[in-house]
Amino acid sequence: MAKLYSDNSIKKVNELEPKNETVNFILNYSKALSVIKYNKIKFEALLN
Repeated sequence: MAKLYSDNSIKKVNELEPKNETVNFILNYSKALSVIKYNKIKFEALLN
């Protein structure tokens, strides 16, 4: 039974093609994201 699920999921993963807009959005978001660590606290800020 597990073999059936893994075969189907592998086929679906290979067929995924994200749009260029989606890739650019994620890259730009990651470039603008700043994580500041202070003691044991993490602050996240978008630098746009």
